[in-house]
Amino acid sequence: MPSFKQMDIDAFTAARRSDWMRLAELARKWRFTGKEADELIDRYQAGASDLSTIRTTVGLSSQGDELSLSLSRARLKFTGTPANVLEQITIFFVNQLPAALYRIRWITVGVVLATTVIAAVTALWLNANPQLLLHLGTAGQLKTYANQSFVGYYSAHPDPAFAGQVWTNNAWLAAQCIAFGISGVYPVFILINNAVTLGESEAIMAQYGRIDHFFLYIAPHGQLELYSVFTAGAAGMLIFWSWIAPGPRTRIAALSEDGRAFITVVIGLILSLAVSGFIEGFITRQDWPWWIKIGIGTVALLGFLFYQWVIGRRASRGGETGDLDEFEAGARQITAA
Repeated sequence: MPSFKQMDIDAFTAARRSDWMRLAELARKWRFTGKEADELIDRYQAGASDLSTIRTTVGLSSQGDELSLSLSRARLKFTGTPANVLEQITIFFVNQLPAALYRIRWITVGVVLATTVIAAVTALWLNANPQLLLHLGTAGQLKTYANQSFVGYYSAHPDPAFAGQVWTNNAWLAAQCIAFGISGVYPVFILINNAVTLGESEAIMAQYGRIDHFFLYIAPHGQLELYSVFTAGAAGMLIFWSWIAPGPRTRIAALSEDGRAFITVVIGLILSLAVSGFIEGFITRQDWPWWIKIGIGTVALLGFLFYQWVIGRRASRGGETGDLDEFEAGARQITAA
């Protein structure tokens, strides 16, 4: 003789069978009219409520398992299937990352020019007033720096350890520029400090007749390394600007969208700085003709510029901004234009 619970589930199933069959039928469809899409959502919600009732009343059952399968199929129709990992990686590097880099291209150029001017002014000022260099160290220390330490720095440690050290230091610096960009101060401080330091090193090397070594040893890795740091500073400053001047968006929306878009730049810069770290650790110290070493650095920089300006332009024209898609980022609030 069937139990009371079995009689309940049989009666409940008989009463709801037609609705569940319609849900299963809709869940198997590939294309929907607007009316069918609305019906699918309504029947999904009703079916979920029925499944909850079954699980609460009788626990596991064949009827509940069948309904659960239909609900799973229906849910995939309006949420989509999870993207393949390789597909997500491709989308990120072909669309999202280059689009984000493309958006900050002109700010990056501005940072390059500003850094060049600050470094040049610092070097010229110190060269015109050599006594000021003594604030950076004693005459003996400055001479040692120019004649030994500057060049010796590139061969003081084994290749892999040195490359890893400069890579992690620079990547951490770039990540901080972007992460703390919302302050509006930190990236500016880092960039100005970097420019002044370059100017000071240039002035010291020039005072001791070693200016050629300054440019020769920086040029191989420095082209990509410095441009990557400038890009990080530009991304950080635009995150700050997104909530200062959000345009038609709310400040929260602007900060969310641009923050998500520009924080992805960190990943790209980690990779570019890995390349510059490899060049600094393995190429700069080699006893090769300088045109070969500088040429390798130039090719690396041109590759980054091609990715930012050409691939990024194509991604931007395709509607990419660097932000996550709407499903990953969550629904957006409608705002007035």
